Amino acid sequence: MSIFHAVFLGITQGLSEFFPISSSGHLELLPRVLGWNDFNNDNRLENTFDVALHVGTLAGAITFLWADVKRYGMALLRASARKAKWTQDGKIGLYLLLSAAPAALCALSIEPVLLGLAENLSLIALLLILFGSFMGLADWKRTQERQIEHASASHIAIFATAQAAALLPGVSRSGVILTVARILKFERTAAARLAFLMALPVIFGAGLYRGTDIALTGLPDGFLLPLAIGMVSAGVTGWIAVWVVLRLLKFGSLMPFVIYRIVLGLSILLILALGFQA
Repeated sequence: MSIFHAVFLGITQGLSEFFPISSSGHLELLPRVLGWNDFNNDNRLENTFDVALHVGTLAGAITFLWADVKRYGMALLRASARKAKWTQDGKIGLYLLLSAAPAALCALSIEPVLLGLAENLSLIALLLILFGSFMGLADWKRTQERQIEHASASHIAIFATAQAAALLPGVSRSGVILTVARILKFERTAAARLAFLMALPVIFGAGLYRGTDIALTGLPDGFLLPLAIGMVSAGVTGWIAVWVVLRLLKFGSLMPFVIYRIVLGLSILLILALGFQA
């Protein structure tokens, strides 16, 4: 893999992980459209690189959201150690940690199926359009009243179940949580912060799982440097993406992302209908 490819894919991951446009869909789509075959059709190696880029975005998001991570994390630790009573902050910290369970169980149980689905460009296009439309409808003229501190165990359970659906390429983890949060009347920036915070334990778990695999089996020669550079690129752009989304939603709606998803999905279907082969 060239350094340019690693940087390009890192930037793609960093932006598309927190823009509600599906990072897995973009990481599958762009290399195929550009004719890149850096992994020699090795799905395990490709998935390892994808997870490494996700870990890079994890670092960028934690850096940006450090105040929230510290607030809920410390409250959870203090309550768990019985050094303080269970506050709402501590409960939210626990809810966020447990929210990763459905996605983790699904990923571990049907990983081969998910890797196969990621090869289907038609499926990616359809899910971009479908879930983009859902997101637009959920955000349209929706009452905004709930903040993060209003999140209950039942809210997080719904978010966690929806988050498992984002394992499908083209859905978007942040997008599906934003959609559900807006239906539940969470304010836009609060919904985005919830989406970003819920992504952290999922990405951490995936990175730990794939990192153990790398430690046991190793990487091909010359692959470590592109992997590291891709992670750094993803981390920097992930930080920028979180800032952009929160800034945009403070003054506007999710419609720019909805339009992008629908246009991209329709473009993919048109290209495939014209006989494009990747």
